[in-house]
Amino acid sequence: MIRFPLCRRLLPVVFLSLFFTLISLSGAAADKGDELKLLADFKKGNQIALMRHALAPGTGDPENFTMDDCTTQRNLSQAGRDQAIRIGNRLKQAGITDADVYTSQWCRCRETAELLGLGTPVPLPPLNSFFRNYERKGPQTEALQSWLAGQQLVRPLILVTHQVNITAFSTVYPASGEVVLMRRNADGRFEVTGSIRTD
Repeated sequence: MIRFPLCRRLLPVVFLSLFFTLISLSGAAADKGDELKLLADFKKGNQIALMRHALAPGTGDPENFTMDDCTTQRNLSQAGRDQAIRIGNRLKQAGITDADVYTSQWCRCRETAELLGLGTPVPLPPLNSFFRNYERKGPQTEALQSWLAGQQLVRPLILVTHQVNITAFSTVYPASGEVVLMRRNADGRFEVTGSIRTD
């Protein structure tokens, strides 16, 4: 009997490669029609948009970080500023020309929120990053949930924040500038309806 030991060893590798390719394709970004439908549903209310700040090179913040001094923080690059403007334009093209916009107090989030051009951003401390203080993950996520419980969500509500905050609230790991859309259920909890990537 002819044996093919090399083929047998390669078979699992080929299978796994095919499996992850299919997973990747199934999770591809929504096409324009799907995006417009997601945003049309968002406009109807009872939903929120969690947006990760636009491109800001690096990770975390410098050791000399100061909340009120943007020069001590990691800030948007020019590519990030352009990205924030693009996502704002895409929302406007979908008919979202005015929204309630809340933001982390970090400079890169505040600048992202301003560049969307959809409303005057309001600082909201539960949206602040807990990257350097991970013990705040639970309390801040609960504080955000409590704050949202008091919102009627009759107008588009956009929350500009950080990756760690979005992942804690939605389990989605967003790219820079990605918008995660979530619907409020009858029990007051939120479920992801989809997401929109800028690039």
